Amino acid sequence: IYLFGNIRFPHDSPIKKLSNTRKVLGALSLAFAVYLMSGFRYNADMESFTPLKLLSGLAPPVGYSWVYPKNCPQNLNCFHDFSEGQAYAKKVNKPILLDFTGYACVNCRKMEEHVWPTKSVYKQIRDDYVLISLYVDDKTELSEEDQVVVQKPGGGTRTLRKTGQKWQHFQTTYFNNNSQPYYVLLSPDGRLLNNPVPYTPDEQDYAAFLKCGKSNFDQLQAN
Repeated sequence: IYLFGNIRFPHDSPIKKLSNTRKVLGALSLAFAVYLMSGFRYNADMESFTPLKLLSGLAPPVGYSWVYPKNCPQNLNCFHDFSEGQAYAKKVNKPILLDFTGYACVNCRKMEEHVWPTKSVYKQIRDDYVLISLYVDDKTELSEEDQVVVQKPGGGTRTLRKTGQKWQHFQTTYFNNNSQPYYVLLSPDGRLLNNPVPYTPDEQDYAAFLKCGKSNFDQLQAN
């Protein structure tokens, strides 16, 4: 509105004619404002707002909304502790989707906002898996009994003092990987169901990854 001259501050001189540059900037600003407003569309399936693809990983995810706060992405049920999640997976006899993620991970947010909600993926995660999201940059202090000294892969030792350090060590030790996002499909007793995958922006590829893991789990059950 200011760029179009409809608002004027006390120190501004009157605008007799809008320059082409000001018109273009005003039009771009208006278009961007409309785009931002489209992010307030309500998604009934996810019980949250609709994420904006251009701002994915830059603006906070819609799950952090004060209006529709969620503890897990896309209103899914999840665990943030491996032992708790594994115990639940054994109870309901479902495979595990182990999600190594981070609060500061841009590609993690892109997956959660634009791949997980798709029809070919969302139903599989919700119905076929127990989701365990482990944040490797979680700064929460571990209890004293959990602050253990461990061997570093490159030699030497370190003391795990933060929750994120615990999950980072867990990922490095058992899966020989330290990148996020990193997705691992496991049976409830901890057996690998297929090859883990990193950032996978193609929804069909990710859906096939989940379907393969479920099929292998069903085969294990049959045997």
